[in-house]
Amino acid sequence: MSIIIFIIVLLILVLAHEWGHFFSAKKFGIRVDEFGFGFPPKIASFKKGETEYSLNALPIGGFVKIYGENPDEENTNGPDASRSFVNKPRWQQAIVLFAGIFMNFVLAWVLFSVGFLTGTMPSDTASNARLTIYDVAKSSLAEQAEITSKDIIVSAKDSKNEIINPKSEEFVNFVKNKTGDKVTLAIEHEGVLENKDITLVKGADGKMPSIGVSIGMVGFEHYSFFRSFYEGLKESVNTFTATVVGLLAFIKHLFTFSADFTNLSGPVGMVSMVTGALQFGIGGLIYFMAVLSVSLAAMNFIPFPALDGGRLFFLLIEKIKGGRLNPKFANTANLIGFGLLILLMLVVTYHDIVKLF
Repeated sequence: MSIIIFIIVLLILVLAHEWGHFFSAKKFGIRVDEFGFGFPPKIASFKKGETEYSLNALPIGGFVKIYGENPDEENTNGPDASRSFVNKPRWQQAIVLFAGIFMNFVLAWVLFSVGFLTGTMPSDTASNARLTIYDVAKSSLAEQAEITSKDIIVSAKDSKNEIINPKSEEFVNFVKNKTGDKVTLAIEHEGVLENKDITLVKGADGKMPSIGVSIGMVGFEHYSFFRSFYEGLKESVNTFTATVVGLLAFIKHLFTFSADFTNLSGPVGMVSMVTGALQFGIGGLIYFMAVLSVSLAAMNFIPFPALDGGRLFFLLIEKIKGGRLNPKFANTANLIGFGLLILLMLVVTYHDIVKLF
């Protein structure tokens, strides 16, 4: 069931993103040859007007095939060159490229706002947020202590200190460097308070003790109509900014061969995240969709070849240069960028699978 829900979520996010490209291209009179969900091989398709609509076998994204987006002799100087993307004014090209990013941001804004309006969406900024366990690793100390997802950590104490109603960072700092120490966690499970004794051991990375849980602050806020959309916008902006900063830092670490893949998730990991989100009901799913949508917007904003941000960066270079980039250079750069993204997805998926065992 989680796989089906994830595919539906991905379909909605991809449709929103690609519809932004599709709609803006059509408005500027640019020819759109194909609107596809997933990546080939093709399963089914139909044609309406000049555009083919396709369903493809790999449900990990989507695309809009815009005539002239990858310049060549035909779409630059051929009989339909006036409807080619490459021959449109740069400001129109920029809008078409940015439209996908914009639509994912707007979708996230709407989803966050609906969550705040209904009071069903878990939020780490809520005034009543409490330290909640999202997930418990298999064969971990937490699983052995019969701690489960949605349990709330009310307090934690050892022989010297005790923290009450801890926040995420405070709890992490509490267990840090306590290898071999016994801690007692007061856990609220389905409204009942239980004490769990755990002797801490080092994590798989050998750097700090590990209980084997993923945690976060969870609360619920219920705002008025207009306040909900203000808070939804604020949440979208904060999540977008944090994601861009995180992605840029990750790219920097890639070039220094010090990148940490443990905090990244591909399709396999996201299916598990759907399962975790659903434990908080429809509000949890709304929050998951909103975060994923704004993260997709942030990823495409990065100036990396093959992404919308990379193509926007090429347009900026052309504006400064006062002329077009060599089409062979642009096309090759985008092809290499796409290949690297696929390679990254494979690596992340491998790590996702390893986490399952």
